[in-house]
Amino acid sequence: MRIGTTTNPSMPFPLSSSGAVFYREVNELREVQQEINRIQAFLLQRQQEDGTWRFCLESSPMTDSHMIILLRTLGIHDERLMEKLTAHITALQHDNGAWKLYPDEQEGHLSTTIDSYYALLLSGKYTKNEPRMALARSFILEKGGLTQANMLTKFATALTGQYQWPSHFLVPVEIALLPPSFPVSFYDFVGYARVHLAPMMIVADRNYVKKPDNAPDLSDLYADTPISRGLYPHRFLENFLKEGQSFLATIHDSLQQLPFLPGQLHKLALRRLEQYILARIEPDGTLYNYSTSTFFMIFALLARGFSPKDPLIQKAMQGLTGSVYDYENGAHLQLATSAVWDTALLTFSLQKSGLSPTHPAIQKANRYLLRKQQHTYGDWKIRNPNGKPGGWGFSDYNTMNPDIDDTTAALRSLRLLARTDVTAATAWKRGLEWLLSMQNDDGGWPAFERNTDADFIRHLPIEGADTVSTDPSSADLTGRTLEFLGNYAGRTLTDLHVEKGVRWLLKHQESDGSWYGRWGIAYLYGTWAAITGLMAVGFSPTEPAIQKAVAWLVANQNPDGGWGESCQSDLKKTYVPLGASTPSQTAWAIDALIAVSSKPTAELQRGIRYLLTHNQANDWTTRYPTGGGRPGGTYFAYHSYRWIWPLLALSHYQVKYANT
Repeated sequence: MRIGTTTNPSMPFPLSSSGAVFYREVNELREVQQEINRIQAFLLQRQQEDGTWRFCLESSPMTDSHMIILLRTLGIHDERLMEKLTAHITALQHDNGAWKLYPDEQEGHLSTTIDSYYALLLSGKYTKNEPRMALARSFILEKGGLTQANMLTKFATALTGQYQWPSHFLVPVEIALLPPSFPVSFYDFVGYARVHLAPMMIVADRNYVKKPDNAPDLSDLYADTPISRGLYPHRFLENFLKEGQSFLATIHDSLQQLPFLPGQLHKLALRRLEQYILARIEPDGTLYNYSTSTFFMIFALLARGFSPKDPLIQKAMQGLTGSVYDYENGAHLQLATSAVWDTALLTFSLQKSGLSPTHPAIQKANRYLLRKQQHTYGDWKIRNPNGKPGGWGFSDYNTMNPDIDDTTAALRSLRLLARTDVTAATAWKRGLEWLLSMQNDDGGWPAFERNTDADFIRHLPIEGADTVSTDPSSADLTGRTLEFLGNYAGRTLTDLHVEKGVRWLLKHQESDGSWYGRWGIAYLYGTWAAITGLMAVGFSPTEPAIQKAVAWLVANQNPDGGWGESCQSDLKKTYVPLGASTPSQTAWAIDALIAVSSKPTAELQRGIRYLLTHNQANDWTTRYPTGGGRPGGTYFAYHSYRWIWPLLALSHYQVKYANT
């Protein structure tokens, strides 16, 4: 055969090199369409009767430990659920006895191992002298024991009599009395931090303990160390002296302006915190639909004198039980349920893949999304006094806590319907107006509450204060919002909101060309969001910022054609390759390259080939957590992501290059 030609058994004559390229591209597009069809068929089978998709949001076994603690503490004898929770926990233990936050975490995670060890003992299904428990205990002691655990683990063990309460908690309950207009207030913490802090402040103030019957003794988890038992490990003491004292002094000075005696202030503050909690219980009985905050809420209500049989506590437990996701061989208590998020993203992706807005599955899903738009004011109103309700939340039962990401996801899904349906058009307009009103003064977008980024809060010597106590602008949310505004709301660089968002995004590009994403892992997520956002509002692929970002993406492509980033990136704040490829991260990189490429590039085609050949895999890479929560503490494996993002990337590829 001559150089520059190729043959195919189905063809009666050889092709020129250009013809061979054409044939490969046609064949590739055919394979892409076949994969799109396969994913569509799978997803349509998984849709629920109410129009939703309800995939599992998997995090660490900490939540399963919380559920076991509650069942035993409240005397609820649901042994079937107990069996399933313990089965899930034991399946996650590694050969060295430890539990991990993510598969490539070195050795294991101390607090997660303590949580799991305690839960298995408390369940009564395991004893200390069993080999798996002995291995876990050795790992815990090797890593410093219970005194080196994180704050959530210390709270859970202190509440059940396994850990000593400190003489103080850094955030005094009196802060609840200070209005948002004061130099420091409870509302300087973002909402998802407040709903955890409020019950934690109550139980810490009361030094509340409710020890379950037949509880194990965890005193053997204390390593031989001179560090005294207390809520804060020694590494926070230096920071406390620098930042904590000034924080407390500011609160003290502010409280002097209130017309109450100290004892009255204290009682009033505890009552105010209780009222704060009760006002934010969702229809399913949970607190903001977070299982972690609900766990602490139940103990806070007990500390305030509520009976374990009180309807509020009983309903909260029902809500938690409703958040349990059943596996074939186990069960997991989800930190939150993701019905709105999954449904919005999947409905949009299916429409992008070719399903009509009139398709029964799309109609059912969009009707569900319209029902879930929020029409009441939430805490977001405090720093957005001119905004009107119109956003969407993450979970099925979110009624007062909308967020930027879910709102743009729902609006993307409803866009085509809004062209012909008056109700959808009204909802779409209201959602867009809420979204624009939530832009931070610095030009970026937060997740939940605008302008909630007090510097002194981020520097408090409270574990996680620098990552989860405030709600700053982020590259992923700003990029995704710009992508929505450009591609679906007709906004361009001349729009004031867009111009401010672009300026923020360019200012926060990393020196290597990437962007850090707060709610996904991590630099791949942020870079995808930023590139697609900038391109949607009118950037050229030749812009230096885009060129630099694309070069970074290409440089980090794996030999197999995919992309993969470790959760360590989120903790270290620098890109750490996973050493393997994942479906969602590969799809993000492909989608970014599609946005800037007029024709399929070699890198793009290698990425597409990876998705086509690996998307039916079922191994640790398809379950790897690519969702961000609390750096170094909470990561999410969205079971929906291996379908959502490849479907969207493949659909964009098919639409853009079918006629090139």
